[in-house]
Amino acid sequence: MSSSASSARAFNVADFDFHLPTELIAQHPAPERSDSRLLDGTGPAPVDRIFRDLPTLLNEGDLLVFNDTQVVKARLFGQKASGGQLEMLIERVLLPTEASDGSASEVVAHLRVSKKPQVGGRLHMAGGLGRGGFDATFIGRWPDEQGQLFRFRLHGPADETPYDLMARHGHVPLPPYITHTDEADDERRYQTVFARVPGAVAAPTAALHFDEFVLQALDARGVQRASVTLHVGAGTFAPMKAGRIEDHVMHNERYAIPPETLRSIADCRARGGRVVAVGTTTVRTLESWARSGETEGDTNIFITPGFAFQVVDLMVTNFHLPQSTLMMLVSAFAGFDHIKAIYANAIEHRYRFFSYGDAMLLSRNPDAAV
Repeated sequence: MSSSASSARAFNVADFDFHLPTELIAQHPAPERSDSRLLDGTGPAPVDRIFRDLPTLLNEGDLLVFNDTQVVKARLFGQKASGGQLEMLIERVLLPTEASDGSASEVVAHLRVSKKPQVGGRLHMAGGLGRGGFDATFIGRWPDEQGQLFRFRLHGPADETPYDLMARHGHVPLPPYITHTDEADDERRYQTVFARVPGAVAAPTAALHFDEFVLQALDARGVQRASVTLHVGAGTFAPMKAGRIEDHVMHNERYAIPPETLRSIADCRARGGRVVAVGTTTVRTLESWARSGETEGDTNIFITPGFAFQVVDLMVTNFHLPQSTLMMLVSAFAGFDHIKAIYANAIEHRYRFFSYGDAMLLSRNPDAAV
């Protein structure tokens, strides 16, 4: 499913560029989750706050919707039979219905290696089967012969799933702009406090700021909570290669919305509350459902200026990469000129950017789709 509305204003990829000083790219999180800064962008002029102020900006009866995906340790290292070193990033564990043999042992992955394997070739991961690790047999490209991803069948101990193998042998898949190798603290901090469903290779970073203090303050204020699941893929960091926005093809991500969340949204609307999406992944999940009517499946929804939002009223999100699809999404939501002003303010006031950086609160601009 792909969706993008045309806008009266013509945009190109370069419109979403900005200069970001390298030192503003956060390499580590704030000492405490809710110590992060929060740029309140709900008014005509941005206001500097601290993230723990968020509950005071919401109303009794509002509904916060989180993405409860859990980041898996999807980065693995190994070698070919010839001894050549390689790196594998598992993008997705295939469902038995998606697997070529109906098993639960097939995965789709990115592969960094000097020479791509032949179909049927085995890779020895983390030492290889019999040496404390496991093997991976290459069985073809994904989603078809021209696909950029690689499909593997994993061979480990009989009682271990691909998730078990990643948990035992993998590394936290930190984004490419974080320059240190994963450390013990990354296992805890590159994960939300309510992560529940394993499957993401990138964190829903807006939710990293929530801790028990903020959650209790939200409860005390009468703000309701619900969850969706979207397994964030590595494509969220992929640069746009198309020169024109309309030529860009979004990556697929798997999502699910439980019935109780749909009931919570309906109840929120009935009482006049606002739906507050925590992160762009939650926005994409809810708006995918609004357009397709499907509560689970794959989405490659592409939200650009001119898009007519149907569910989300406010959004909590981090600051995004220049010329990225996420810059286009927040511009579609809050208005292009408003986002340009917010980002200029954030850079001027030395906000920290990207996954371990600070956050902003945005409200939907009713004129953004004009």
